[in-house]
Amino acid sequence: MDWNKNRTDALSKVSELAKLTPDTVKGYMTASGAGSKTGQLDEKTRQLISLAVAVTTRCDGCISIHSNEAVKAGATRGELAEALGVAVAMNAGAALVYSSRALDAFDASTGA
Repeated sequence: MDWNKNRTDALSKVSELAKLTPDTVKGYMTASGAGSKTGQLDEKTRQLISLAVAVTTRCDGCISIHSNEAVKAGATRGELAEALGVAVAMNAGAALVYSSRALDAFDASTGA
């Protein structure tokens, strides 16, 4: 995949969407920037978290955009690998927790 082209295309399509439904994109931008206003996390950390979440939500556009922003914020490949390790652990953990929910739903269906 050409990640640079993916990023450019994603941003272009978001710009198109902003023309059609400006309040939707404005709302997203407000929510997206809200966390940074507290000043508790630096930009690099925020971008590494964004990348880990992008992986767990399988968002290629998010991956292309936030990887570029992480590089700009000074993230290293090693830091990214550690953040991705957390994403992998969380996905596996979420599957484990939701597996127990599926068992519970199954048992509820059988009256067990």
